[in-house]
Amino acid sequence: MTLFRGRLAAAAALAASAVLVGGVAAQAAPAGGSHYLADALRQAVDAQNFKDVIDLTPPVQGKSMHRPAVEKYDPTDMPKTPHVLGPMTPAPLHQTPNMDAAVIELDDAGRPTSMADVLLSPQYPHGVVVPVDQRRLGTDQIRYRWWDDDEWDQNGGQGTRDVLPGRENAALDFSSPYPASVLKLMVGFGVMRMADQGIVDVDATYDYRPGTVTSTCGGATSKPIRQYFDEMITVSKNESTCALIKLLHDKSYVDTLNATFTQLGMPTLMITGTDPSTGSHWIGSNMSSIDTAKLLLIVNGGPGTLWTNADGSRVTRDVLSASSRQLFFTTLGDQGHNEMLSTTNWCGRAYPAPGIPQVTPQRWINPVDGTMTVDGLYYGQDVRPCNATAEVAMSHKTGWVDTTGSDAAIVHSLPGKDKRNYIVVVFCNLGTDYVDVNRPADPPGVYPVPYTQKYGQLGKAIDQIVTGLQR
Repeated sequence: MTLFRGRLAAAAALAASAVLVGGVAAQAAPAGGSHYLADALRQAVDAQNFKDVIDLTPPVQGKSMHRPAVEKYDPTDMPKTPHVLGPMTPAPLHQTPNMDAAVIELDDAGRPTSMADVLLSPQYPHGVVVPVDQRRLGTDQIRYRWWDDDEWDQNGGQGTRDVLPGRENAALDFSSPYPASVLKLMVGFGVMRMADQGIVDVDATYDYRPGTVTSTCGGATSKPIRQYFDEMITVSKNESTCALIKLLHDKSYVDTLNATFTQLGMPTLMITGTDPSTGSHWIGSNMSSIDTAKLLLIVNGGPGTLWTNADGSRVTRDVLSASSRQLFFTTLGDQGHNEMLSTTNWCGRAYPAPGIPQVTPQRWINPVDGTMTVDGLYYGQDVRPCNATAEVAMSHKTGWVDTTGSDAAIVHSLPGKDKRNYIVVVFCNLGTDYVDVNRPADPPGVYPVPYTQKYGQLGKAIDQIVTGLQR
C-alpha cells in the first residue's frame, strides 16, 4: 500500500525481528515502508542531539525554576529582546528532553499508507520506536503521563499521573509535553463540529463577555466566529482562543468534544479544567503526537476509511463537513508563525537553520521589501528568495511556552517538486527557556527565534525521509 519502493527488501528484513531501542523491546512494525519510516524517524530524532542545549532556568536543588503551570500560555506579545536572565546561571541541559514525534505518510489522494511514532526521554535517550497498529493508526503500548515541570526536573523525566486508565502494564512510560498552542487545533475542531451540527453559525457574531478580565484573555469583544477562528490559528491569538473556549462552554460542548475524541479513537486529545467564565486556564489540555496526527488526517480529507478502531468502527473525513474541512485546512495554510519545523520567516539568516522548505503565505509578506510582519511581530527578512525555491505547501499550527516547543503540520509537495505528502507532529519540552550553545544575538528590532534551531533541522530531516520514501 505504501509508495515506498527501493528500500522494501531491507525494511522487510529489519521487520523480521523485534527492535531494541532505549532499553525497551518494541514490537516489530509491519514489513515495508512503515518499518523503514519508523527506524529513519528514530535516527533523525537521535541525530539532533537535543540534550546539547543550554537551560536558561536550570533547576535549583532539584526544583524547577519555570513559570507556574497555571500561567502556561504562549502570549503572542513575546518580548522583542533576548531572554533576560534571572538569578539562575545558564547551564547545560541536565538530562535528555521529552519528545513525541509522529509521521503519517500519505498517498496522492490523502490516504494514510504508513505511520511511525518515536519517543525521546531520559528513559529512552536515543529514542524508542512505538509499536503502532497500522490499521487503527494507534497504540496501547504507551503509559502516557501528565506533564509537570517539577516532576521532569526532580524525577528523572517521569510523571506520576496517568492520562489514560488501564495502561499500567504498557511497554513504554512517557510524560507527554504540554501542547501549548497546538491545543487550538482541538478548539477549532470543536467549533467546526458545532457548526456542522447547526449549534453555531461561523458567520454569526459572538459576544465574548468574560466573567473577569485576565492578561491572557483580555476583555469583552464582539466578532464573527469565523474571525475568532482565523485569529486563533493564523496568529495564535490567545484572546480569540479564550472566546472560542468560552463559546464551547456556553453551548455545553466541552464534555461532548472530549467524548467525541475518545469515540473517534483519539483518546489522548482532551481539554479539561478550563474556566467557563473566561475560557482561560488551558493547562488541563493533553495531546499525543499520534492522535494529533490523526486529527489532521481528518482535516486533510482523504477518501475512504482513514482508520479502523479496535471496536470495528471506521473513521472517515465525513467527521467534518467538506466546508468545515476546507475552512480548517485553508486557515492552517495561512499560518503566520513558520518558525519551528519550518523556519522560512527568517529566510536567508545564518541562524536558525533551514527547516521544511515550505512556501510562506503571501498574506503576511510586505509586497515592497518581502519582509514578514505577523500580528505586529516583525521578522526582518526578505522571504521571497525562499518562496522562489520552496518545495512544499505546509498547513500547520505551532505552539510554544517556556517548556514547550510544538508543531503539527499537513505537508504537500508543490507542482514540479519532488513528491512528498505527509503529516508530521512534534511535541517537546524544549521551549523558550532553552537555547543553542552558539546562538547568535537576534538583530535589533526583529522578532527573536523562540526555540532551538534543532527543530528546524529535524523538520528538514523528516522532509528528506518522506521524499526518499515517495520518490
